[in-house]
Amino acid sequence: MTAAPARAAYQKYEVAVRRSGIDGFGAFAAEPIPAHRKIGEIRGESISVAEARRRAAGQARIMIVEISPRKAIDASKGGDPMRFTNHACSPNARLTIRDGRVEFYALRPIAPGEEITVNYGQTHHEGTLACRCGAANCVGWL
Repeated sequence: MTAAPARAAYQKYEVAVRRSGIDGFGAFAAEPIPAHRKIGEIRGESISVAEARRRAAGQARIMIVEISPRKAIDASKGGDPMRFTNHACSPNARLTIRDGRVEFYALRPIAPGEEITVNYGQTHHEGTLACRCGAANCVGWL
């Protein structure tokens, strides 16, 4: 009998990474996730905001989150599945910065197989990247 793979302590629910209809790869619930529960978080290299913006310049896909006016996390080399969370104008989760950590919480129950999404808010794209979330209330741009 093979044991199930161990889940990192900061990853509270199983999440699978696979192709997304929104963009590239996405994070998908691999088990039911109740509303208002922490799903997990992303970790990565701690860098300055200036370095984060330098790395993001000209990139369509990034895995960088600014956590303060001076500090950012670059999760591009990490193994956390939540780093593949795509934007949606009607998300089922929210991203929260707490104590320097980038955490994800369910806004409502999320069913197995459902893509986990958050509203990115202001991005480095500054309204120049088309949003492909498909929501009825889609604003059209990131």
